[in-house]
Amino acid sequence: MQEDGAPSGRPRGDTVCKNPTGRAPARCGGLSGRLLQFRARCQRVPAFRWLGSPTLRKVFNAKTAELLSHHQVEIQQKFPKEGWVEQDPKEILKSVYECVERTCEKLQQLNIDITNIKAIGVSNQRETTVVWDKITGEPLYNAIVWLDLRTQSTVERLLKRIPGNNKSFFKFRTGLPLSTYFSAVKLRWLLDNVEEIRQAVDNGRAMFGTIDSWLIWCLTGGKNGGVHCTDVTNASRTMLFNIHSLDWDPELCQFFDIPMEILPKVRSSSEIYGLMKICPSLKSGALTGVPISGCLGDQSAALVGQMCFQDGQAKNTYGTGCFLLCNTGQKSVFSEHGLLTTIAYKLGRDKPVCYALEGSVAIAGAVVRWLRDNLGIVKTSQEIEKLAAEVGTSYGCYFVPAFSGLYAPYWEPSARGIICGLTQFTNKNHIAFAALEAVCFQTREILDAMNKDCGIPLSQLQVDGGMTNNKVLMQLQSDILCIPVVKPSMPETTALGAAMAAGAAEGVGIWSLNPGDLTAVTCERFEPQINPEESEYRYARWKKAVMKSMGWETSEAPSNGDTSIFCSLPLGFFIMSSMVMLIGAKYVSVISIVSLRIESTED
Repeated sequence: MQEDGAPSGRPRGDTVCKNPTGRAPARCGGLSGRLLQFRARCQRVPAFRWLGSPTLRKVFNAKTAELLSHHQVEIQQKFPKEGWVEQDPKEILKSVYECVERTCEKLQQLNIDITNIKAIGVSNQRETTVVWDKITGEPLYNAIVWLDLRTQSTVERLLKRIPGNNKSFFKFRTGLPLSTYFSAVKLRWLLDNVEEIRQAVDNGRAMFGTIDSWLIWCLTGGKNGGVHCTDVTNASRTMLFNIHSLDWDPELCQFFDIPMEILPKVRSSSEIYGLMKICPSLKSGALTGVPISGCLGDQSAALVGQMCFQDGQAKNTYGTGCFLLCNTGQKSVFSEHGLLTTIAYKLGRDKPVCYALEGSVAIAGAVVRWLRDNLGIVKTSQEIEKLAAEVGTSYGCYFVPAFSGLYAPYWEPSARGIICGLTQFTNKNHIAFAALEAVCFQTREILDAMNKDCGIPLSQLQVDGGMTNNKVLMQLQSDILCIPVVKPSMPETTALGAAMAAGAAEGVGIWSLNPGDLTAVTCERFEPQINPEESEYRYARWKKAVMKSMGWETSEAPSNGDTSIFCSLPLGFFIMSSMVMLIGAKYVSVISIVSLRIESTED
């Protein structure tokens, strides 16, 4: 919370975002009702999701978004070599089952009948790649996480096969540049380097998927008839998916030399995929027979949870990274300024697909963890806000946290983090302020790119994610963008989006997504408090620092030593987790959502 007397972190106050038309509020979002945290009432509904930080489980009311309960389970992340980031797929699955059981126990303590749970939805961070054996049900290698950098040499090798070494050669099919970020190059690396996976492919035993595919397959029976599928939002992040035909692209699969038979079936984001099955080995069966009927990549889920259903509506999620998405409707818009074209959602088999422009920043909340765990400036992440508020300025210090290169709009893997503009006067308060400012400057860069591509500047920015609890950060963001920043009272929009998709599915039908059924939402609003000239001056200095961060690294890692940002951080930096959220329906029909994703614990 903001300290009394803090110079620049105080918002203008809470605002109820009214909606006189009955439609989703433009750019103010509209969570399906108002969130009241941790109040157990007679309205009921479970939902869970999986995070890349301690897993939380929460309960909402489908009409009022009332929060009833929560639970969390931590999962380790592994850093076997410089730039490598992995997680254990079996540990992820076990944590999900544990969250299911604990959620159901807490529901019973609240006198909520778990037989009223009607549906399960999944939300996950999108590009993390896993391959498993469909006969044994065992993963054949650890999942390779989206931030992993091991595939840089694979990317450079593939670039040599493209005319002019053009990273954007496949942009008009996939919406994406060739990058270590996306699943296809991770899968190519696995096929090139893991003999067990090559043999499983040759023997017709291998299955590939992002985390949603692995979980849905396991939760619906695994080796005993599990459903191997994904949704369009996750498929669109692989570089193997044609975002126009809405299917795997044979030519892309041929280019990456990926056998199409190992790919999951692509389905909409809202339909019944299969039924939850009991897990005898883990003695977990609380939700047996409940349909899994919603699946969205985390950023698409947040877009849905923020009710950004109209063209031009946008949201920015602050987690480990930072992700700005703008709904472009049924038209795929291709950026000329470094943004990605991705699928926003397809909320039903017979519903149209909607697209989004996306700006992705690799390091946001992670920089606060770095200051705490690596530099020891503070003992808790929350102290960063207090340090920054005490000075209210970086005193000319600029921080570019390019720990894993720069993502949008640069896509420059050679960049590395720098802190510049230091003087004898600089202290830890100024560095803390510069770190928060860096998150805001990175958002400014991708928002500027989005405004250029869309042609109509955003008049305000909707935000969500753990970092939005930092009021100094939110005020800084408004100052640097020179527009209001609007934060919904319920920050868990990702889990809410997964709940909405699951509840709205044909055959479930207990959550209406009709614009007229979306209600007003309480928001906290931050207005700019500095003049535009000062904002532009600071932003120009930041851009100068960015230029100096580039060209530091080549694709070849050193043969010894352990200098990676990932290796240098304590395990707490990227603790993975499973989260269960409970979403309550107004009547006896109740939705349970299981959603999984990775984000910072900065909250």
